[in-house]
Amino acid sequence: MAYKTTNPYTGEVLKEFPTATPEDIQHGIACADETFKEWSLRPVSERVEVLAKAAEILESKKREYAEVLTLEMGKLLAEAEAEVDICINMLRYYVENGEAQLAPRYLPAQGFGAQDVQIVNEPLGVLYAVEPWNFPYYQVIRIGAPQFTAGNTIILKHASNVPQSALKMVELFREAGAPEGLLVNVFAGHDATETIISDPRVRGVALTGSEAAGAAVSAIAAKHVKKSTLELGGADAFIVLNDAQLDKAVEWAVFGRHWNAGQVCCSSKRIIVEEGLYDAFLNQYKAKVAELKAGDPMDPETQLAPLSSQQAADDLGKLVEKARSEGATVEELGVVIPEHGSFFPPMILTDIPLDSDTAHAEFFGPVSQIYRARDVDHAVEIANSSPFGLGGSVFTEDKDKAHAVARRLDTGMVYINQPTGVKADIPFGGTKRSGFGRELTDLGLHEFVNQKVVVVTDIDGDF
Repeated sequence: MAYKTTNPYTGEVLKEFPTATPEDIQHGIACADETFKEWSLRPVSERVEVLAKAAEILESKKREYAEVLTLEMGKLLAEAEAEVDICINMLRYYVENGEAQLAPRYLPAQGFGAQDVQIVNEPLGVLYAVEPWNFPYYQVIRIGAPQFTAGNTIILKHASNVPQSALKMVELFREAGAPEGLLVNVFAGHDATETIISDPRVRGVALTGSEAAGAAVSAIAAKHVKKSTLELGGADAFIVLNDAQLDKAVEWAVFGRHWNAGQVCCSSKRIIVEEGLYDAFLNQYKAKVAELKAGDPMDPETQLAPLSSQQAADDLGKLVEKARSEGATVEELGVVIPEHGSFFPPMILTDIPLDSDTAHAEFFGPVSQIYRARDVDHAVEIANSSPFGLGGSVFTEDKDKAHAVARRLDTGMVYINQPTGVKADIPFGGTKRSGFGRELTDLGLHEFVNQKVVVVTDIDGDF
């Protein structure tokens, strides 16, 4: 596996890094394990001081950190700065809330005093984090902020096309005063996965990535009886009911499908519109998408960035051709894209057979699937026909109806009148083939702690 920075806008290879040797990996595990022995003994209040400092550094160096993201995976500079902002918010969330969320709690139990049965949260040890390229900082902080707060340490295997982003994360925590082994980056090949996970010093695995990667890694984790969490693909439904505000629904749909060039697990990939608004929605949506300006992601005027790599663009093109062969109508909307770089022109798919592979696929880029729903029940049926269950959204002026629809969607998250969002203080995760486990808030914090029960008994009492 080659770790290298290739500018998606120019196609130029800027820097290459050697793959980790077996010795590098053993050194990394040992370093993380030694740090855990010291870090886990620190009070939570001291651990979060490092997070607070990291947030300050990101705030003061936002542009510097953002430019690395744009350079490596091609996202718009404004979106890169927004990614840095959410990282700051996640760090500060645990600075403010982590200690209380890790505090012991008492359980009422028959025959015991009010403080006789206690649950204490203890860190597990070294965690292995496998992270993707689409949000190179956010993905690391999303697992790092809660788990560093909990007292764990992390070995990071980042995507091979964002090596400098991975190194910036290590640099961030070092500058914030973290011990050397708190976050250890390894440019590991796929063949090192079982070596790392099987090591008894590694106690858990967190992966964000493709369904195939998640299945492979979780199988290895299960083989070695290690806890794992998976955040995999998504094909979020964006449901527009007849009483929705049409103009705003269209604006949010264009944003929800095209932010980060459509390379978001929880982006609005399947737009499902009730019969009464379908034609008007489709016409407005086409017009708005056609206005998008593709170009240099460093240019503030650019609205559509390149995909992360030429391989990503080629793979998306193959999915579109398969959709065409399965009977879907494919319409390119005339957005002019540069001749260089890994751009993909925005497209719309309609008339998609619900039993086709296309209807069950994740299109990771600016390709919109648009479905006509006869009524609310049909919209829910289409939404739940996907094998994925990450997020979804419902647009309607009737909040009671929105809540009723939300409860029927087989997903981990539902947003009403906006696309599925990413917030520092709202849990994130899915169901079905989108994975299992939760990240952020107290739910994410407790994923990799030992919730130990401590019981005080009467030595002369009944057993």
